[in-house]
Amino acid sequence: MTRIPFALGTIPFGTSVDERTTFAILDRFAEAGGAILDTSNNYPFWKDGATGDESELTIGRWLASRGNRDRVVLSTKCGARPTVPGDRTLASAEGLSAEVIKAAAEGSLRRLGTDRIDVYWAHVEDRSVPLEETLGAFDELVGAGSVGEIGASNTPAWRLERARNVSRANGWTPYTHLQLRHSYVRPRPDAPLQSSGHTLVNDDTLDYLRQEPEVSLWAYSTLLSGGYTREDRPLEEAFDHPGTTRRLAVLREVAAELGVTPNQAVLAWLIGGSPAVIPIVGVSSSAQLEEALGAVDLKLDDELRARLDAVH
Repeated sequence: MTRIPFALGTIPFGTSVDERTTFAILDRFAEAGGAILDTSNNYPFWKDGATGDESELTIGRWLASRGNRDRVVLSTKCGARPTVPGDRTLASAEGLSAEVIKAAAEGSLRRLGTDRIDVYWAHVEDRSVPLEETLGAFDELVGAGSVGEIGASNTPAWRLERARNVSRANGWTPYTHLQLRHSYVRPRPDAPLQSSGHTLVNDDTLDYLRQEPEVSLWAYSTLLSGGYTREDRPLEEAFDHPGTTRRLAVLREVAAELGVTPNQAVLAWLIGGSPAVIPIVGVSSSAQLEEALGAVDLKLDDELRARLDAVH
């Protein structure tokens, strides 16, 4: 698909990252061989003054100005857009009914200025709607040619497998992508995260995916919003436990031995692991993108990976 093994996260594009800077970042990503852009129909609704349209609209304007749609893999999502104007929570999320999915897809296609979405996601779970209804609606979009593949975000492995069984039983397009929060350090399992809508990779997820190689894992919040490298971005309280201290120490040792940044070592650990991960790397400057690009050719040998994996 592309020689750049990560997706570019686009949450701030068109809001906190202005259009000129956004276009420069996207141009450089494309020049370097990057192709996957990950967005949503609600990015970033939680920011004051934003509606959730901004990221898709900005990407759409860039695609139109560059005429490069065929060289880009568009990934966007539905289900978590608020239905109450001004709501900054998920309390009024649109959900995953067939009607919503169809309308949401039409909105995303319009904002992105395209006739197809390459990977279309259920952004959050909606257990109030039968899986048959949700998956049937996604399958109709695939059948119409407006969606290529489908994925589930913020969904546990057991629920993903149930959904895949429903699709198999009905001859529908199955979920072949799973998007969850994942990074080298992990929070305490019982600790609430500041972002309540986030679902984490756990050992069950990894075990499931090793047995289901046709399902790809996409990981968000991979660099913890600068938490690995910036003193002004301390990790949230959920990460305050001895395992984090030990893992950070080994990560910094490995990064120093390789002559790379901790962020680059984390990306290499994700990309080359088992199961392999497609990290979603959110950047707000060209410098941050260059750092991420520096991880593309970085390989961890067996000894270094074993050292990183051994720490708990």
